[in-house]
Parts: sequence; C-alpha cells; structure tokens
Amino acid sequence: MKRIAVLVLLLFLSTGCGMQTISQQAVTAAGGTWSAELLGGSGPASGFSFITNFTINATNYTLSVEYFQFLTNNTGGTCSFPNTGEVPTGQLVLSTDNSTGYATGAFTYTVKSSSDKLTLTGNLTGTATLTGTTLNGGTITGKWQVSGSSTCTGSGTFTMTQAPPPTTTSGSGG
Repeated sequence: MKRIAVLVLLLFLSTGCGMQTISQQAVTAAGGTWSAELLGGSGPASGFSFITNFTINATNYTLSVEYFQFLTNNTGGTCSFPNTGEVPTGQLVLSTDNSTGYATGAFTYTVKSSSDKLTLTGNLTGTATLTGTTLNGGTITGKWQVSGSSTCTGSGTFTMTQAPPPTTTSGSGG
C-alpha cells in the first residue's frame, strides 16, 4: 500500500511540475517584441500600427510594458495619441498543452491618452519551445476599438506578430 501511495505521489508531482514548467516557459516565451497592425475604422481612427515590448507576470498575467511606440503619425488629427509617451496596460492569460507546448491565451491591451482610449481584445496562439525562449508562430488576433472624444471613434480587427528573438553569431567578425 505504501508503494502505491509513493507512486501516486511521484506521478502527481511529476505531472504538476511538468505543467508548471511548460506554463512558465510559455509565459516567458510570449513576452518580447510584438508589432501590431489595426485594420478598419475611418478617418483619424484608422490605420493605427505600433510596436511594443513587454514581459508577463506569471502570477496574475499582467503585462509590464517596457516599450511602446505608434508607427503611424496621429499628431494633428482628431485623435489625441502622440507617437510616444503612452504607458499601455494589459493582460495575457495563457494556457498550454503539456504534450505539445501549444499555447493559447486571452489578450487585452489598452492605450490611453488625455482624452482617447484604444482597446484591443483578442486571442494568442503559438507553440512554446521546450527551452522557453521563443513562441513559434506567436500571433494575436482580435478586435480593436477607439473611444473617448466625439471626433475619434472607430473599430476594426487587428493582428499582432511576435518578433523572433535576436540570434547570436559567433566568429571573428573580420
């Protein structure tokens, strides 16, 4: 009876640890540099695109945004988003399949200016490598909406893609 209890305990611990390890790898791998293209909308509330870099808190899945910049110039338009200066907030709640490393997750991302707010909601898909350093095929798709001032409203769809991690090269460089 003790042997069975020990085997069950070992099986439970090994399965639980495996789940935690892969999930942690997915959290690490889903962070990094992402570029976004927003389609739809009209007038000033259209054609948004940006690049961002973030890490994900493994406890509550909130994003720590380390870098954000609009790639489109919206200054002078009726939307009050400058190219830089915003501090977005967000969350990426991940789950993984232990046998394949396939990761999915619910994504929210909000950029606020003095009077306008851009909100993205969507889903992440990709496969975390066993080393936890990359998310192969990491893509987030969903819907966006801008609201706030009466002259800056709109909505549409978006796609975000993760930049591959930097590669290191060795050699003399000569």
